Amino acid sequence: MLLAEQALNGLQYGMMLFLMAAGLTLVFGVMGLINLAHGSLYMTGAFACAAVAAVTGSFWLGLAASLVAAAAAGALVEIAVIRRLYARDHLDQVLATFALILVFSEGTRWLFGSFPLYLKLPGSLSGAVVLPGGLHYPLFRLVIIGFGAAVALGLWWLITRTRLGIRIRAGEADREMIGALGVDIARLYTIVFALGAALAGLAGALVGTIQSVQVGMGEPVLILAFVVVVIGGIGSIKGAFVGALLVGMTDTLGKALLPDLFGQVLDASSADTVGASLASVLIYVLMAVVLILRPQGLFGARG
Repeated sequence: MLLAEQALNGLQYGMMLFLMAAGLTLVFGVMGLINLAHGSLYMTGAFACAAVAAVTGSFWLGLAASLVAAAAAGALVEIAVIRRLYARDHLDQVLATFALILVFSEGTRWLFGSFPLYLKLPGSLSGAVVLPGGLHYPLFRLVIIGFGAAVALGLWWLITRTRLGIRIRAGEADREMIGALGVDIARLYTIVFALGAALAGLAGALVGTIQSVQVGMGEPVLILAFVVVVIGGIGSIKGAFVGALLVGMTDTLGKALLPDLFGQVLDASSADTVGASLASVLIYVLMAVVLILRPQGLFGARG
């Protein structure tokens, strides 16, 4: 029963990471941009959801606000800052987007203060459901899993079945050629960046209901999102999905099972410390193994 519950927790964590990594891999793959400020857009979505939900009393309006606010912030950042970085090297991109982290963090602290905010779930999403086998599991965590699966299907349809998706894939393959064919590259890049920002904002809003909403909440998740992108392959939505599930399961099951394993030879306190530390390391071991076997990632295009 415990293993099943932790497996569901790992699935929920993986879906949250997918929402972050999907936008990141789109921006990285299509635009060739290293965007360290992606976690700040995650934070923007969380704060927008908390603020609107507090004013209106509606979590659903807050969730919609997270998408709109993150997408708008992403579009503004792309137009004002990011589009000046496409021709620059990756070091300039890293420095500029790191500066954006500081701007977003201090701006958010000025608007909302330094104290964390808390999101209250509506009654329809509260409580637990009984799953087969008698397992009681929080309903909202199942909703996050469903959200992640729906977004994955929606992105697959967008990328493979729509005109915009064709342009996105073409832009990833040869941006000069599609520009010569009359596609507005600047507009396409703004749309891609805003889409990635909206996904990050949605992830922030959903996670903000489980944890607290606070300044700097996006940076720890950003590191794991980059790991997911590397494992799955740059520019691959399928890779981001599989990579996120692998990372989510590895982290969650490792933290749940390794302390018990080390408890056979160590005292309880030491076993918990060593087990949790090793579980965090396992994510990077997984990334290293994937890179050794497939340097381009699981579903990345060969160079």
